[in-house]
Amino acid sequence: MNKLVSIFKNKEIVNRIFFTIMILFVVRIGAAITVPGVKVSEDLAKALETANMISMMDMLGGGALSNFSIFALGVSPYITAGIIIQLLSKDVLPALTELSKQGQFGRKKSEMATRYLTLLLGAVQAYGIIKTMENSDYISITMSLNFWSYAYIVTIILAGAMLTMWLGDQITAKGLGNGISVIIFAGIVRNLPIQITTAFRKWVKMNMGHGTNELVKGAFQFSIYILAFVLIIAFVVFIELSKRKIPVQHSGKSGGQSQSMARASFLPIKLNSSGVIPVIFASSILMAPSVIASFVSSNVDAEWLKIFSYSQMTKMPGINDTTWNMPWGLILYLILIILFAFFYANMQIDPPTLADNFRKNGSYIPGIRPGSETERYVKKVVNRVTVMGALSLAFIAALPVVLTLSGIFGDNSSLAIGGTGLIIVAGVAIEINNQIDGLLAGKSFEEASSGSGRRGF
Repeated sequence: MNKLVSIFKNKEIVNRIFFTIMILFVVRIGAAITVPGVKVSEDLAKALETANMISMMDMLGGGALSNFSIFALGVSPYITAGIIIQLLSKDVLPALTELSKQGQFGRKKSEMATRYLTLLLGAVQAYGIIKTMENSDYISITMSLNFWSYAYIVTIILAGAMLTMWLGDQITAKGLGNGISVIIFAGIVRNLPIQITTAFRKWVKMNMGHGTNELVKGAFQFSIYILAFVLIIAFVVFIELSKRKIPVQHSGKSGGQSQSMARASFLPIKLNSSGVIPVIFASSILMAPSVIASFVSSNVDAEWLKIFSYSQMTKMPGINDTTWNMPWGLILYLILIILFAFFYANMQIDPPTLADNFRKNGSYIPGIRPGSETERYVKKVVNRVTVMGALSLAFIAALPVVLTLSGIFGDNSSLAIGGTGLIIVAGVAIEINNQIDGLLAGKSFEEASSGSGRRGF
């Protein structure tokens, strides 16, 4: 309560909160405006209730895909472009690698390259979404089907994506939290009351008038559901806050003394240092075959495409003309998440560069020799920590899919708990809380937001 009072007494924080809310209000207005010339089918809402690729795209779009709005792409192209530029900066393209070493000037140039790549990826992704959803009968185009009609719709969606990116930048500069993350956060949070209300209606309201036993049973089921929801959130927060601290000594000279003095600190290695990036990577790869197929064929329900869908079972031939189902899509999904978690964690921490910086700054890990031995040690610790982080990330991402495939919620799969959304919500909430604490402590906004990534997650 004291913290809440302190927040509303701080004029800068109040202004930032108000500005963030106003920007999110603009985003929600844009998310409600359907693209001109497009009619949305009722089947789209049903498809978004299940844990599939379409629902993942809707989540990254801040919930704007449900209306096929002008903000349908959301920040997805920007996230993808940022990841690609970051990957290419790791000694793949010399020009980008050099920019990454040039401080603030290099970051501005890299950001400009990210925006240009966002335009290109956004145009391709917009056309892919249009064709995929059109072939799936989720939308229908009311204009003449020709090149200019598609170019018109792609241009509107692409302009919406760039406007969303700009609004995110405004939140980052003048509001609270990382703008891109906050927009996705708002789109996810808006569904939570609906999900709780649906659960209450299913287990409590519908059992009213069917006897005391049924009502008590329904109330107990609803209570268990809420408890499970809270436990999953607590688990996600625990994973996000968990870290392995490596002790580090910093050598230096003080007060003209010749004797070296050491200052102790820690190098924190997060349990899940890659955030939700592995999930986005895995979803993008599994989505690619369906998007490519939509370009060359209208048959998007081909049996072989189900192998790449983590929300569907694939029929496998058995003995005596029998068949059995296998979740190949889910298995591929989990394998890709784990592999990318290891890859991205090592790329984020970068043990060779870390060991080299330690050597230049006179820092060292007690008991570990500087140089290659430090590099091997840090890499070993990162990989060991990432084992638990990757498995936890895979568990959280797969939980709603498994619950949906098991049929535990019947036809209403929107009640499935867990998923990537909770990871984003927990991460953004922790980031905003840290920035507010920093501002309350009298730090500048730049100091308060340091330590959190430019794009969040």
